[in-house]
Amino acid sequence: MKLYWKMPDGLKVHYHQELKDYEKEIAKGNLQAAWRHLERAHILGQPWPREHSHVHWIMLEFGLRIKDIREIVGQIPRLVVGGVKSFVGTIPVGNTGGANAPPLRPMEIPEDLQAILKPYRSIQ
Repeated sequence: MKLYWKMPDGLKVHYHQELKDYEKEIAKGNLQAAWRHLERAHILGQPWPREHSHVHWIMLEFGLRIKDIREIVGQIPRLVVGGVKSFVGTIPVGNTGGANAPPLRPMEIPEDLQAILKPYRSIQ
């Protein structure tokens, strides 16, 4: 069993950019665009416990911000279990992380993120 702890620096740059883009969009009130950046950050960060859990925390905050009970309730188990699944390398690759996505279902990764992830494929 391979354990995952530290996100590679080259990938971390893209992960943090998605979170910055989320902040920019949320500040402008563009909720759909902001959420899309959170989903993308989730796809990039899900193999690593810290980054994976951090995105779920922000998704929970987003749910609270927009008063979406489904998202709030959906993020709680993801916060509890997501980081553990990352640590032991059993994530559903490509899953976008929101309450609208079944938590164990692998999903298609957008092409641009596939290109970013390509050098790290042994991780995925």
